[in-house]
Amino acid sequence: MMKKTKNMKKLILTIVLFSAFSCSEDILDKNPVSSFSAQGFYQTTSDAQAGVYGVYEAAQSAFRTNFAYWGEGRADAVNTNHSGDPLVLQQNTLSKTINSASWNNLYTTISRANYAIKYIPEVTSSEFGLKLIGQSRALRALCYFYAVRVWGDVPLITEPYESVEQDIFIARTDQELVLDQIVEDLIFASENCEDYYGGERDRILMTQGSANALLTQVYMWRKQYANAIESAEKVMDNSSYSLVAISDWSSIFTSGYSNESIFEVGYNATQTNSLRVLYALGSDSDYFPSEDFRNSFEDDDLRKDLIYDTTVEEPRKIWKFFGQGFNDESADPSENNIVLVRLADIILLKAEAHSNLGETEEALTLLNVIRTRAGLPNLDEATAITMYGDVASAILHERSIELSFEGHRWFDLVRNGKAIEVMNPINGLSEDANLVWPIYEDALNRNPSLEQNSFYQ
Repeated sequence: MMKKTKNMKKLILTIVLFSAFSCSEDILDKNPVSSFSAQGFYQTTSDAQAGVYGVYEAAQSAFRTNFAYWGEGRADAVNTNHSGDPLVLQQNTLSKTINSASWNNLYTTISRANYAIKYIPEVTSSEFGLKLIGQSRALRALCYFYAVRVWGDVPLITEPYESVEQDIFIARTDQELVLDQIVEDLIFASENCEDYYGGERDRILMTQGSANALLTQVYMWRKQYANAIESAEKVMDNSSYSLVAISDWSSIFTSGYSNESIFEVGYNATQTNSLRVLYALGSDSDYFPSEDFRNSFEDDDLRKDLIYDTTVEEPRKIWKFFGQGFNDESADPSENNIVLVRLADIILLKAEAHSNLGETEEALTLLNVIRTRAGLPNLDEATAITMYGDVASAILHERSIELSFEGHRWFDLVRNGKAIEVMNPINGLSEDANLVWPIYEDALNRNPSLEQNSFYQ
């Protein structure tokens, strides 16, 4: 009787999962797997696809708010009047009890990916199965890449938990070993994911292009500039991606699925995120543009009016994600996609790589592609030095404007060794050990093998 009941539950779950797919190919037209034990679930290729969509669903939760807390909250482009994480991050008073110190949602995504990676080969050895494994490994890599940048050394778990005999108290792994696994996963994904799915799915499912884009970010974090240039060129040579005109720049975020987008976390009316609360609620949003950010624009930059309300002395709203003139004070969750990776990011990372290799001409050529779209004059080396100190700083400044509030600024400062220099006058940041987050109290209580980051001990 028990076996019959379990089989019936599995059948019902499968019917619920895939009935929606019969009328649409868009993963957002249905509720993906939200929670299940993978043992016994993976029986067919349909089960395999459902399991992978469950990994995407977990990623929705992982990034719905924290993409901004992790990538912007400790940097100089935002200011806040809110208590909780926004204020703590801005003041650099992090503790083990803040919400953004929790890695639970990242590890939920990783866990689901581990199940898929293990069991899909038992279901199918087809090319379709390899593509599903590629997506799972890319999503696992994405989560581990955030984990390493936020906490440094983190537990590296690549197998699902299925037995009480397994060690559940996993100690932290050296971040370089975690990064090695990330690169291995992304190389596999770049070789086995689908190159094109067709239509909107190319932006919200992991493709060869998005794997190569993430590889570019990882190589830049590791200062492996030649590798970054190689992976960036694969992205830039991919016909799926092209820069949009400045007249369509806002649509990258307001509508999503643009030709410039490489990977977006997809949301809809059911699976929502916190973009409104983060940026759009006027005087009550988590973040508004800092004075330093507002003063950092060059004259005639066409993006300025598209990012925030320049008609008020102290803007309290970032309307980049909702459109120029956005004035909806609703606190309802947002169904806009979150664009995690786009072509302008990769072009500027490639420029940064060339600059670090002393290839100034190549770096300036790429930098000026983005400047030209924004209505700004080309920079030569002498002008870049006059305005920003050097070419590398000119590229970093361009990233701060072009990619503003998209979750890159803090990581850019850390990667370039500028976090203490920039943030010390703002909040007193002064120690390298303080660049990572504390490990969340709940994780420490549950796992005696974990040791708190040294700055927070």
